[in-house]
Amino acid sequence: MAIRLEPSWKELLKDEFAKPYFQALSEFVHHEYQTGTVYPPAKFIFNALDSLPVDQVKVVILGQDPYHGPGQAHGLSFSVPDGIALPPSLQNIYKEIQTDLGQSSPVSGNLDRWVKEGVLLLNATLTVRAHQAGSHQNQGWEQFTDAVIRCLADSRDHLVFILWGSYAQRKGAFIDTGKHLVIKSAHPSPLSAYNGFFGSRPFSQANAYLKAHGETPINW
Repeated sequence: MAIRLEPSWKELLKDEFAKPYFQALSEFVHHEYQTGTVYPPAKFIFNALDSLPVDQVKVVILGQDPYHGPGQAHGLSFSVPDGIALPPSLQNIYKEIQTDLGQSSPVSGNLDRWVKEGVLLLNATLTVRAHQAGSHQNQGWEQFTDAVIRCLADSRDHLVFILWGSYAQRKGAFIDTGKHLVIKSAHPSPLSAYNGFFGSRPFSQANAYLKAHGETPINW
């Protein structure tokens, strides 16, 4: 697996790339791409990190798996490329933005504009087999993305971590809440959005915290 990565992340995570689990993960992922259809396209595996230097991160939104349908995944959690129909969770995220901030919903589900504002859109697992949700779990990605979160949380101050659903909340359990803002709620999935996601106002909370610590708020 080729590691095409923005230099500050490559430096921050250099020890991780040398570990045996990551070598095994690389071999697994390479074999999967060689023998079947895997999402996202290989050039986008590290898109979330490659698109945003460490010192420009303001907010982290944790997802679980990449989308496993054709044309959807492009390496940013919850995001789809321009021209792709909005997945249900993203529709609900946009509804909450509308309620929280009074903004109308965008037509496009491409969240690259958030990345440019300083939002790290990180999935726990960075690859998936086509039409098989969870198929690349427990192969080492979770250990790697835990290291990403830990290194980021240790090296920076006053970040906002948005953890939707029990999976993300478990994954972010070690984040120092004295040093960072951790926002937790139900997941925006249609299965759980009415159990505490709608009305949670994560976007205004994040912006208020950023402003209070001298940062420019996110243009959601």
